[in-house]
Parts: sequence; structure tokens; C-alpha cells
Amino acid sequence: MGLSGCGGHPRDVLLPVADTAPSSSKVDMLVATTRRSSTVPGEMFSGERGLAPAFANITVSIPPTTVRKEGDVAWPKRLPANPATDFATMKAEEIPVDAAKAWLNASVKKSPDHSALVFIHGFNNRFEDAVYRFAQIVEDSGVHSAPVLVTWPSRGSLLAYGYDRESTNYSRNALEALFQYLARDSQVKEVSVLAHSMGNWLALEALRQMAIRNGELPAKFKNVMLAAPDVDVDVFRSMIADMGKPHPQFTLFVSRDDKALAFSRRIWGDIPRLGAIDPEQAPYKQELESNKITVIDLTKIKVGDKLNHSKFAESPQIVQLIGQRISEGQTLTDSRVGLGDQILEATTGTAAAAGNAAGLILAAPVAIVDQNTRDNYANQVGQLAGSANSHAKATASPTCNNGQNVTPPCHR
Repeated sequence: MGLSGCGGHPRDVLLPVADTAPSSSKVDMLVATTRRSSTVPGEMFSGERGLAPAFANITVSIPPTTVRKEGDVAWPKRLPANPATDFATMKAEEIPVDAAKAWLNASVKKSPDHSALVFIHGFNNRFEDAVYRFAQIVEDSGVHSAPVLVTWPSRGSLLAYGYDRESTNYSRNALEALFQYLARDSQVKEVSVLAHSMGNWLALEALRQMAIRNGELPAKFKNVMLAAPDVDVDVFRSMIADMGKPHPQFTLFVSRDDKALAFSRRIWGDIPRLGAIDPEQAPYKQELESNKITVIDLTKIKVGDKLNHSKFAESPQIVQLIGQRISEGQTLTDSRVGLGDQILEATTGTAAAAGNAAGLILAAPVAIVDQNTRDNYANQVGQLAGSANSHAKATASPTCNNGQNVTPPCHR
């Protein structure tokens, strides 16, 4: 728990460095946050809650794939970062709201389809974790949409689950305000929303509030991607009802062996989490079909994630595919796409179909956790679970509904 950073890399990496590798790629993003500004050099924003939303413009330099595996964040081994081999911060400026609007206007105009991609991270993310991961997603996907990172006050600790959850509630009005601005901005023609785990609660709450306030959701909000959502399935049912119809095309990624969501289910009164349901069983199958929600069941896909919480995060080919589809302006859930077999082949080595194959293309940009971080956190979780199990051995070991040992949620 006391490591200096995720996977042992240095913390506070957001101090800008000289561009000593001008040929490296640059990702320029707008950041909207409800975090409190930090006085720590290189941290920029802490895990505490700010009194009002803040904005930043950050540019991240990304080294070529000759020195970095696609899908990975090349965290610097020491500071200052070396742009030739590491992710490095070129610019990190807190900006006023008018400057944020100007950035969005200019960036959207550069997009071929005048689109924006809004990414909302999950549990256990420091500010820099969210920034560098989103930069990697944008770079490896090749997406041309204006990249907008929404980051809420997460303390970046496995033991801060309750605080993080309340921070999503604290942030929902701010996210709705951003959504309302995107809806009103005539320059923005299309909005895609991508959320992971606990970030899905924030995304859904903001969309629900906007639908109630406006009477409906704007047509330009075309695709909402829910990756491993840590959301009560009964609450999701009421959220969708409150949004009314028509609503955006929702794509849901589920995995019944997700150990992080199994632990979350225990916390929340043994009610199934949306990201771990069996979409072929009643009543879920009928409800999902009636709401035209595309479901991608990843249960049988085997990857290296020990918690089975980030199965969608391991294939760079998938990131590339999603970028191609968004950049070409094509409907992400079009059944004629025919890329599902390619994605499954890249992920599992087979061409077997799982769920709605065409919808699998939506998995691509959700590369949330790199392998080193997954292993690091999984080891920490294992130690915590081992301690708890030894204490409870005289009674019974906690298990999820499929008989697997329950482990705490990690880096959602």
C-alpha cells in the first residue's frame, strides 16, 4: 500500500519537461475536474474535493511503439521523464472556463465529424493516472474526436472505496453541466461517452438528471459505453426509465467472473452489479432487449487480469479498431460491421462469437489498467484477502455466487 506509485513508478509526473523528442506523438486534452488543486509540484490536482469545477489543458508526449507496447502507459522510471522513452508532460495549465470553451471550440473544429469523446475513469485513480491513461487511449485508438477527460475526486487508494463512491455523487451536477454545454454548443455535432466501473454511476446519474431537466436526452449523444459498471442492477433499471426514449445507444460490457464486482456486490447488500449479470437470464434478457441495449458478454474470454475486471483492456488491436470506427463516423453498433470475429481473435486467439459480435468493437478505448499496475494491485488485494480469510477461517470464507473467492475492488 505504501508504494511510491502505481507499479512502483514515480508520482507527481505532471511537471512539464523540455520537448527533447520532437518527433514523438502529442495528445492535447481538455480536463474537467471536481478535484481540489494541489500545492504538490507535479500533482496538479489531489484526491480531495474542490469547491467548484476546475479546468485544465494538458499535453502529453508519447514515445513511439518501437520503445513502447501499444496499450501500455510508459511511465517514467525516474524524474524528469525522458520523452524519447517515457510518457512525458509537455504542458499542464489550469485554465478558466472561458479558455476551456475556446479550447473545445477549436478542437472540435479540427475533428472531421465535429465530435467529442468524454472519458470518465473509475475507482482508485490519482489525477495523473487518469490523464496518462486517457492520453494512451487517444493515441493508440487514433480517434480524431476532441478528447475531454472528466476526473472526479478519487484518493487513489484501495481503502477509500466509500469516499470515492460519495465523490461520484458530489460530481454529478458538474458532469451534467458539461453535458448540457456540449448539447447546446452548435459546433459539437456528436458526443461519445466512455465510462469504466464506478465512473459509470457518475455518467448515468448525469445523463439521468439531464433527461429529467430537459425532457429528453439530446440526439447528438449517440453512444454511451458502459465498461464493467459498478452499478446496482435495480437502480440501473430505474435510471433507464427516467431517461425515457429515445435514449443513446448503450453498450454494456459484462463478465460474470469479475471478482472486483463480486466484492462490490457484497458491500451493497448482495444485489447484482450491472457489470456482472448473465444477460441471457430473465429478467435481464428481456429488459435489455426492450431498451435496445447491446450487451457484450466477456465471461469466457481469458486474459491476464487476475481480477477479471479489465478484460477489455489487454488488446492494442481492439483500441485501433474502435479508433477506426469513430474516426470514420460509422455507427458503432451497426450489425453489418462484421469486426466482432477479428476482435475476439485478437483477444482470445479464436473466432468464436460471444454476445453481439458487432458490438464488441466498442471495447477498444477502455484500456484502463496496464499489466504492471494490475499485477501490483492484485498482489496487494491478495494480501488483504489472505489476512481476512485467515481471520474468518473458523467460520466460512466469503465467496461470490459462482463459488469464487471474493477479492476487493481494484483500480476501477
